[in-house]
Amino acid sequence: MACGISLPVLAQNIGLRHDLEGRALDVLATQVLRFNDEQKGKAKVVLQDLRGVEKKHDLPELALLNPDDSMEFFNSRPRFRPLHEVMREGGQKLDAGQFFPQVLDAVDDAGGRPQALPLGLSLPVLFLNRAALRKAGLDPEQPIRTWWELQKVAGEIYDHGGKCPLTSGRFAWIHSENVSAQAGEALTQRLGTTEKVLVNGMVNVKHLALLASWQKSRYFHYSGPARDGYRRFLSGECAMLTGESVLYADARHAGIDVAVQALPYYDDVYAAKPADVLPDGAGLWVLAGHKKEDYKLIARFVAFLMRPEIQKEWVKVTGYLPMTPGALAALRDSDIPPQLLDAAQKRLSVSRKGSTRPKHGPLRDKLREFLGEEVSFVWDSGRAAKEALDNTVRRVNASLAPPPKGGLAKPVPAVK
Repeated sequence: MACGISLPVLAQNIGLRHDLEGRALDVLATQVLRFNDEQKGKAKVVLQDLRGVEKKHDLPELALLNPDDSMEFFNSRPRFRPLHEVMREGGQKLDAGQFFPQVLDAVDDAGGRPQALPLGLSLPVLFLNRAALRKAGLDPEQPIRTWWELQKVAGEIYDHGGKCPLTSGRFAWIHSENVSAQAGEALTQRLGTTEKVLVNGMVNVKHLALLASWQKSRYFHYSGPARDGYRRFLSGECAMLTGESVLYADARHAGIDVAVQALPYYDDVYAAKPADVLPDGAGLWVLAGHKKEDYKLIARFVAFLMRPEIQKEWVKVTGYLPMTPGALAALRDSDIPPQLLDAAQKRLSVSRKGSTRPKHGPLRDKLREFLGEEVSFVWDSGRAAKEALDNTVRRVNASLAPPPKGGLAKPVPAVK
């Protein structure tokens, strides 16, 4: 007679890859631990710090990232599953109407359905190192409303010995998509079933040409298409930065006496809307190719993260934008300037109707990739701004065109 042996049941694990550190990592780890405790040992979420991952191509089930950083996270551009689909199949409710309209617009598809959970969004802002401005004889509390006013401030800093008056991060988002949005120019246009990009309008050409002139004058220092400019500002090397609002806490932690102002705009553009900036950043993305039971666990985890008390804890500690109106109140007793919170609430509440911002997917990926390549020629070889932006539009739209019959569409290279 066989002896019955009770084998231990292995817990179901799903990996969540991230690149957080500091207080943001602490709160995520705490919340993951709380969720795991609720699973009574039957399942758990396991955090994967990107810095410790040896085989990045071994894909986890979840990742907290900006899709722009996919190559850094995975050494590839993997497929993601739409979050609304995962939640529906997992039997968990996810009401798109509970999100701030502009937060939803940052992660939804053309039908208004969330593709990811917008946990790590920020607004584009202008950061000032107060000490650097005072050294140049400037008042750091004086509002810098327009790009023309910013030029004067950068010139004063340079004239008083500042080696790097201004730099930037997330170049395509801030200096193309947001410049268009503030000027009321469409970013995309749908013709039938085809969507095309429109980032070579008059305001975009003018803005890139202005930045190129600043680069020659040493007022502006281009730091690449991603986040390298953040390090230069946080180290004290650069006096000003256009970047993500969440960086405020990092600047304070770095010992910088930092001031935060709204992103400048062009006041010579008809019917300019300086407050019409676009939230963007990291979301919790679900990777494709995993088991049905894994997706059910993911759905439960997302439902956990949407609890009001969990949301409030997250935004209060991290400084990321609240996903819902209910979570915004948690930031009112933080050290974030009240005027920024008021501006954020006003902006995030604006209807997404008529939005032309690029959605996550091939169009946005190609736009940011090709724009990064083309503007590099502006800095390195003096290419005209209009030519660089025309090339960007041509390459993006050609890459998304249906392939010719009988063959695949060929990649569209940069013209050097």
